[in-house]
This record gives sequence, structure tokens and C-alpha cells, in this order.
Amino acid sequence: MGLRDIVLKEEYRSDKDDILTEFFYPCLSNCIEYDRCVNFLSIKSLATISMAFDNFSTGKAKLRMVTGHKFRSSDLDLFTKLFSEKFTKSFEGKFIKDFKIQKLQDFVNNGQIELKVAIPNSEHVADHFSERIGIFRDNDDQAVAFTGTSRELFSNQTSDFESVDVFTSWNDKSRVERKMQDFQDLWDNKTQYVEVYDFMFAAKNNLLKYSSEWVLQD
Repeated sequence: MGLRDIVLKEEYRSDKDDILTEFFYPCLSNCIEYDRCVNFLSIKSLATISMAFDNFSTGKAKLRMVTGHKFRSSDLDLFTKLFSEKFTKSFEGKFIKDFKIQKLQDFVNNGQIELKVAIPNSEHVADHFSERIGIFRDNDDQAVAFTGTSRELFSNQTSDFESVDVFTSWNDKSRVERKMQDFQDLWDNKTQYVEVYDFMFAAKNNLLKYSSEWVLQD
């Protein structure tokens, strides 16, 4: 089954749709690549994505994420350990959290998860990166792009009121290709007003910040 086999709407809105079960999970379950821009990323949200990403277990799937440079202190510590080549300690333990983090470590070690941070470098941009796009790709070279949501936790318990606009390569090829190019330009640090760095480079050069804005967010 591929992305084209999923029944997709052009828009999902919180008052009418279950965005999680109707859109995100089906796409994650049927793609091999997922590119995503978010303003904030937590360990919990990254673990949730990887657990929902069915093809990760085969070793063939890949996730590329660009996030803002502000993190909760506990998340920043774990991200630094996950992406550091020098950190070799196992996260295996008694709790489900330990299992999820160990799986993340395995995916990172396999080169399946890559993380970069975008930092505004212009007075034309606010103090943090907040682009909201995502792109799924499958084995048949089909793609689904979306805009509109900044949340990556996929929680059924608490969620923002939001809408997601969806574009497919079979119905809106030019727009999907434009979103793909936008992401690639960002990934390659070819976008105006922001500098994009590999996560570990940013961490080693003290470019990442702790922000109290995210303390109450999951």
C-alpha cells in the first residue's frame, strides 16, 4: 500500500476531523521518507513519530527534521546524547520511556533520523523559527505535502484547534514540488533570513537555547 491508496482530504480541521488518525498515522504508515519543519521539538514527540513510522523497523525509512533552536533543558540534554558520536551508553531500562529512547538511539545510529536547527539571522524574522510544512514520500515516488500544524506530539488528550492543508503529487504536482524544494533549500541552508545548522554543530557552538515558553508543552 502506498500514499496514493489512502483516502485523503484537501483539508483537515479540528472541529470536523480527527487529524491524527485520519491523516498523520495513515501517511506515516505508508511512507519511507518524512521531511518536517517545526518550531519546537521534544524527545517525546520525536519518539511518537518514530513509533508511528511503520517502515522505520525495516531500516529503510528516513526522517529529516528542521526545528527551532529553543529546547527544554531535559530535552536538550537527551538530544545531545542521542546525536553525539561519543555517547555510547545504552538507554535500555525498565520503563517504556527507556525503550522508546533506545529505539531513537538505534534509528539515529542507523542514519535514519537527521536533525537540524534553523536560527533567524535577520531583523525581518522574529526570535524563533516557525515554518510549518511536512512532506511524506513512498516507494512509488508519490508524495503528500501539508502545511498548517506546528505540533508533533500527536496527542489525543490535548491538542490545538488547527487546520491542515494537504497537497498530493497526483493532484497538485507543482505545489508539492515547490514544498519539496522549499524544504530542500532550508536543509541545504539556502533560505534567506535563517541559518541552518546540523544539531550537534549548533550544540557544540552554544547556539541552542533553553526557553521557559516550552516548559508546559509536551
